[in-house]
Amino acid sequence: MKAAEKLDVREVRRKLGLNQQQFWSKLGVTQSGGSRYESGRNIPRPVQQLLRLVHVEQIDVAKVRREDFEVVEYLKSNDPDLFKSLKKQARSSIRKAA
Repeated sequence: MKAAEKLDVREVRRKLGLNQQQFWSKLGVTQSGGSRYESGRNIPRPVQQLLRLVHVEQIDVAKVRREDFEVVEYLKSNDPDLFKSLKKQARSSIRKAA
């Protein structure tokens, strides 16, 4: 989800068949806060990213460990070419599976 890309969160939630409580609680957002976002209030970038990971990419963030982030940060700073290559391969793999 790029910065210029506007995601209709209400539509995503409805397609998943979740009520506001179910949808937003997975992100640590209250139902009332989620309702405001669905009504057009700007969604903070961290919430946008969590929404993309949890509801669009279908990643179980409970399974992501601190070490995973440490490896990503290490690769980004110490071997950016390898990081870009792995990222490209992962995206390609996901597209083929879909």
